[in-house]
Amino acid sequence: MSTLANDQIRARYDAWLADPLIDEATKEELRAISGDEKEITDRFYRDLEFGTGGLRGVMGAGTNRLNTYTVGKATQGLANWLLANAGGSTPSAVIAHDSRNLSPEFTLDAALVLAGNGIRTYLFQSLRPTPQLSFAVRELGASAGVVITASHNPPEYNGYKAYGSDGCQLNPEDATEVIDAISRVDGLAAVKRISREEAEAQGLIVWLGEEADAHFIHTIVAQGLNSDLLQSGLGDAFSVVYTPLHGSGNMPVREVLKEAGFRNVHIVPEQEQPDGYFSTVKSPNPEEKEAFKLAIELAKKVNADLIIGTDPDADRMGAVVKNHEGEYVVLSGNQSGALMVHYLLSTLKERGQLPANGVVIKTIVTSEMGADIARSYGAAVENTLTGFKYIGEKMTEYEQTKAHSFLFGYEESYGYLTGTYARDKDAVVAALFISEAAAYYSSKGKTLYDVLQELYGEFGYYLEALESRTLKGFDGVEQIQGIMNDWRENPPSEIAGVKVTEVLDYKKGLDGLRAENVLKYKCADGSWFCLRPSGTEPKIKVYFAVKKETYADAEAMLHALIKAVMSRVDRI
Repeated sequence: MSTLANDQIRARYDAWLADPLIDEATKEELRAISGDEKEITDRFYRDLEFGTGGLRGVMGAGTNRLNTYTVGKATQGLANWLLANAGGSTPSAVIAHDSRNLSPEFTLDAALVLAGNGIRTYLFQSLRPTPQLSFAVRELGASAGVVITASHNPPEYNGYKAYGSDGCQLNPEDATEVIDAISRVDGLAAVKRISREEAEAQGLIVWLGEEADAHFIHTIVAQGLNSDLLQSGLGDAFSVVYTPLHGSGNMPVREVLKEAGFRNVHIVPEQEQPDGYFSTVKSPNPEEKEAFKLAIELAKKVNADLIIGTDPDADRMGAVVKNHEGEYVVLSGNQSGALMVHYLLSTLKERGQLPANGVVIKTIVTSEMGADIARSYGAAVENTLTGFKYIGEKMTEYEQTKAHSFLFGYEESYGYLTGTYARDKDAVVAALFISEAAAYYSSKGKTLYDVLQELYGEFGYYLEALESRTLKGFDGVEQIQGIMNDWRENPPSEIAGVKVTEVLDYKKGLDGLRAENVLKYKCADGSWFCLRPSGTEPKIKVYFAVKKETYADAEAMLHALIKAVMSRVDRI
């Protein structure tokens, strides 16, 4: 990452104020910080980086902010790349957006830049889930896709994720080419843009209708395994509470559950409608129990069997179940994934439909519990780097080579996919699948919590945790790099009283994976921890996993491991 000296930063700030292509509202925002050198520095010390996952940043004026100008420049670079690789054909794209503030505006702006370059763009009438974008790119045979979203980040953030023709987020090689193309966009004057009226008149903007939604919904419903059971009456009895957390999952999740046979579904009214401020939660993140506060209150009133929640762009799904004391507990991403792997593979095996070359794909920071369950059914397990694009990439590889039949892909951060219709995690299908699993086990007199305890008894007690430290700004970037350097250069021989037996430095490109700045430490007792800078947020994340014969032993080891590792992280 290149940064600028103070005089260069100020020159950039002054240039924006003087540029006739910058609108007056943006200039007023910049004038308001004229005496705040720290704020000016943070806004202009670099260009907002288009990483391998696209753009993500705080919305506002400046080169290090997400705004119409940084979106326009990124889209011009993407357009240049598409045209350079079109091979004589005319490229096309699909763009979707979630419920965040300015998402519709950024979506239209990106479409008008693509149209200005002669690239036909398909747009949805309103907010749609990220997985529907992936699905639409594949169905329409588009050259690329874009989603305007910042997932579950705080309200001040937004983002821009780019997808290839396979419906998967750009692989690192293609992303590098796009980044290079963006860097060669010479100022705002180089961004080609036409009006909406011109674009629509020329057929360069095409609005997708109800047929596109219906096709997506029907495809998701077809992934279910026990529709007959639900339609026979179980769907009326089994009670589900659902919260879209003010995001794009509201319509598709409800439609999918309804079509699948779930008729006793209660929506959290305070969180039903889109709200870019996410005013009822600290964070619209189904990984956090606080996000389910209102859902749990409703569940207690209606005595719900299951609670599900999806994040703003509906690619992550969280589930809440009743424990043996009747209290609602939030499942971790690893627990939900293991339960869905077990439900899928056990059902397929029972029906004689389990393929001999089936594969479950997970990331290197995801628990081994689901992997061990998959292997017990004879399925292969593939590990990828963190990020669902790597799972999607493997799916496409196996689709072409026929080496494996894809069964399920997941990551600990609440991302799941079954079915090959998309190449990104899908909270819509996960909502259906976890609901169907819960209803199926309910018909057997069990809850998901009961099944989880049975799996622990069979495979061992797996416990995991995630700790993160947010370190914003230029200083934060240096701190995160300092932490990684310290652990890389001074690996521990022992941690929490347990010998460290293996150090995996993925920067070296291990196990046939691409090089990435990730460190994983394996311990003699089977526990492990992993340090990884976030690719989308100013954070360093530390993952922990243990496995023991009893819950008490697993919990004690997990706490000891977290304490030992994080005390060192916080000292650096």
